Amino acid sequence: MKMCKKRMWKRGLLCLGLAAVCFLAEPAGMCVNAAADTPVSADQPAGDQQPDAGVQPTEEAGQTPAPQPENPQTDQPETPPAPANVTDEQKNAAKQSLQSYMQDLKTIYNLNDEGMAKLNSVYKAAEADINNNARTEAKLNEFVATTKSALENVAYLHINNNNDNSGSNIKTDDPDRIINDDDRGDADGDLLHYMESLEVRYRLDEKVMENLHKVFDSAVYYIANTEMTVGELAAYVSSTKSNMESTAVANVTVTTSEFLQVGDNWATPTVSYGQSVSIVLPIINFGTEELNDLIIEPATSTIVTEWPFVPDKTGYLQTEPYIPGNKTYEAAMQNRREFTFHFTAREDVMSGFYPLKFRVWYTKSGIRCEEPAEVTVYVRTVGRPGSGTIGGSGEESSGAKPRIIVTGFETNPSQVYAGDTFMLNIHVKNTSKELAVTNLLFDLQAAVEGEDKTNTYVAFLPTSGSSSVYMDKISPDTDAVIEIEMTAKADLAQKPYVLEVNMKYDAGSMFDLTDTASVSIPINQESRFDISTPEVVPDSITVGSQSNVMFSIYNTGKTTLYNVQVKMYADSVEETTAFVGNLASGATGNVDVMVTGAAATMDDGTINVDISYEDNAGNVTTETRSVILYVTEENFEEFVSDDFMMDMGEGEVQAGPGKGRIIAIVVISLLAAAGVGAFVVVKIRKKKKEASLLADDLLSIEEEKN
Repeated sequence: MKMCKKRMWKRGLLCLGLAAVCFLAEPAGMCVNAAADTPVSADQPAGDQQPDAGVQPTEEAGQTPAPQPENPQTDQPETPPAPANVTDEQKNAAKQSLQSYMQDLKTIYNLNDEGMAKLNSVYKAAEADINNNARTEAKLNEFVATTKSALENVAYLHINNNNDNSGSNIKTDDPDRIINDDDRGDADGDLLHYMESLEVRYRLDEKVMENLHKVFDSAVYYIANTEMTVGELAAYVSSTKSNMESTAVANVTVTTSEFLQVGDNWATPTVSYGQSVSIVLPIINFGTEELNDLIIEPATSTIVTEWPFVPDKTGYLQTEPYIPGNKTYEAAMQNRREFTFHFTAREDVMSGFYPLKFRVWYTKSGIRCEEPAEVTVYVRTVGRPGSGTIGGSGEESSGAKPRIIVTGFETNPSQVYAGDTFMLNIHVKNTSKELAVTNLLFDLQAAVEGEDKTNTYVAFLPTSGSSSVYMDKISPDTDAVIEIEMTAKADLAQKPYVLEVNMKYDAGSMFDLTDTASVSIPINQESRFDISTPEVVPDSITVGSQSNVMFSIYNTGKTTLYNVQVKMYADSVEETTAFVGNLASGATGNVDVMVTGAAATMDDGTINVDISYEDNAGNVTTETRSVILYVTEENFEEFVSDDFMMDMGEGEVQAGPGKGRIIAIVVISLLAAAGVGAFVVVKIRKKKKEASLLADDLLSIEEEKN
């Protein structure tokens, strides 16, 4: 309705502007005719007569006189006589016609005194113009037609302004009150008056009026047989008006330009969802001046309520070098330009009439237009069943199917683990701005899981045994909450599970409407793991020495452990880390690290082992285990065997080159170490038993040599 009122304002201003042009142009035309009809003075010779208006002189400065015909009296065509101006009787007839038209508008639009006063002000201005200006009969008829159009626009704007202030004839002081017969009568009268205004506004033919009557009769029947509140009645009346306008605008075209129009050969095309269509747009120039460098482009949109086609191009620009000026409608139609656009209807297109707006840039008299002209045509679309309807104004018709959407959900507790019983709250909303939905039935069905037909199950089961929830009513543009208690199966894997929300409801005169939505409920599994008995070799080391620690990690839970890491630390060892990676359910990861002694153990030898992992949400969990490892200071006595010290103490030197060389080497080494103030540190990684065996092996070798 807002677009229509805006169009009518522009149309009214256009008509008044055209009338003003006629008022200003007519006296100039009279002067031209008077000059052409001025008789020749008796004192002036015939050869000295001034040339007629529009005839150029034969001699000018810097020009050669044009040759004259031999017989100018016979060769020059005669000037036709100028049309005669209308008489006072014809002027009175024109004024009477305007007065009669005002009375017709009063009856059609049911105008009050204020509305008639507005019409009378327009009539007074027109009456003064008719009385004060001389016109030909054709010009007078044109002026009367323009004035009638202005009167009609003023009447239409008046009633629509009143409608904006009062909404309708329905008394909505108490929206929750149940309607009575008086309310029904007011609604019927409101719809009848609106239908008649559409007939006048769009000059509808019998076929369109027949379709309008069908919409009207259906609405009257529904209002008479339905119990509803006053607020719901007002919403239904508004919905029906939108449907009426959609029916009426099937072949309507609109323009914001006073000379660029859509040709009368335009026919409203019809296209179904997913289909392609070619839109042939005929543009005509009603002006007398040529238009150059035209660019035409559709005003596309990605919003389904604004544009019915798939926006599969970045632009649909088309150009035209020029459209010539025209003096008659027939010439304008003959010189029209047709622009063809190829579109594909969206899969989710709504049913009804979409306005298609096209912007036209042009150059006129060497001046480029600052703002493009805009022409509007309509296309009829057929959407999928249940896709909704669109009104002629381009706004979603309130008679469309109301949508019930899921806006969110929450569970209590917030985290649901497999095997838990939880309360599920699903938030739904009635998106209709005008119609309430009633008799709602929600059926909640969990997705079927399982790898084959013989081993399937549902993820959630209602604790009450029933998955259906009933709701009496959801008011327009209102939220509601569905509550149901459910239990998750104990062996569910950790992932989101889909819960289908099947809806069935009524709205106004529409029954058994259906809609479907879904929510995804994440199910968690407890993460668990175990480790094998750690093996520490050796279990006692000196500072700077290393020990090998080995154990396995078993994922005993039903969920994957991500980014498993192991960190070992204590005061007596250097911190050591190992990365294991991801462990699927039932998998095993092995840890094999070398731990270096950093200081002597001052406690019970406990080494902390932190095992950390992430769940599928990235949350880190850490568990601490332990191993035993002793670290001691280095002891120099271990570097020399007891037998060697005994031999050195007794001073016995046995004969033989082998033993002599051994003693000499040891003595030289000790003297060198003492001379530089240092000693040789030998790391022993084996136990004393292994050192003793090595010494025995060396003695055996020496004995064999001897």
